[in-house]
Amino acid sequence: MIGLIQRVSEANVTVSGEVIGSIGKGMLVLLGVEKNDSDIEIEKLATKLSRYRMFTDDDGKMNLNIEQVNGEILVVSQFTLVADTQKGNRPGFSRGATPEHGKAVYEKFVECLKAKGLTVATGEFGADMQVGLINDGPVTFQFQV
Repeated sequence: MIGLIQRVSEANVTVSGEVIGSIGKGMLVLLGVEKNDSDIEIEKLATKLSRYRMFTDDDGKMNLNIEQVNGEILVVSQFTLVADTQKGNRPGFSRGATPEHGKAVYEKFVECLKAKGLTVATGEFGADMQVGLINDGPVTFQFQV
């Protein structure tokens, strides 16, 4: 499982011209699911993100987590994160989950974040989405679990 995390002042996801998910201050999570991902990876990444201190305190230091800033999370599935780009001029997706497994993991991940008391908005798994964001910083981290 790969999570590309961006600290945002706002973000939204649009499908067929309609905004289906939006947040204010918080984090945008672009989530790539691999074929062997399970509840272990879901819990590990959700816990990491809920505790990760990527928001600034009064001294300008990254000392605060999402809960401490009353932030929100927007989770968007992005299978291209698991692409093999080492060979040739076209990405390979052999590490990626099947659509059925990917959707199940994605949905469990969202529920895991909500169970931690976080406010979560989502995109639509498998849809052609347009993602809009204002990256605050810019601050971007990549996690692989």
